[in-house]
Amino acid sequence: MKLAEALLLRADLKKKLASLRERIGRNAMVQEGEAPQEKVEDLLAQATSALQEQQKLVRSINATNASAKLADGRLLSDLLAQRDMLIEQHSLLTSTIAATHKEVDRYSQREIKWVPQINVASLQKQVDDLSRKIREVNVAVQAANWQIDI
Repeated sequence: MKLAEALLLRADLKKKLASLRERIGRNAMVQEGEAPQEKVEDLLAQATSALQEQQKLVRSINATNASAKLADGRLLSDLLAQRDMLIEQHSLLTSTIAATHKEVDRYSQREIKWVPQINVASLQKQVDDLSRKIREVNVAVQAANWQIDI
């Protein structure tokens, strides 16, 4: 199985677990004299089985990420760590830019005026550069995911 397939399977398991959690919640309590639409015990058993399958899959994915090398010799886990850092940096800069946007709430020139303390244009250029880098890293990760066996 390719790493990309394992990642898709992990995503499917995550969705299945969310669905089971919702169904358990809907059937855990019923009015007196009514019967639940589904047995909670069965749903819990399915969820436990899915969790165990997910754990095995995540272990395999993590082990593969830690040992798989890219064409340039870097470990896949290093590339993923770089992507996470770029995403966090992007988020930090975009929230900083967003903080400079204040609704105009002045009624006259004498009231307090808010002034940005940073160069928004410069930060926006950095955000755009980070977006490009994130896209490039994502392309490299996706390519590796379809080449690496788990």
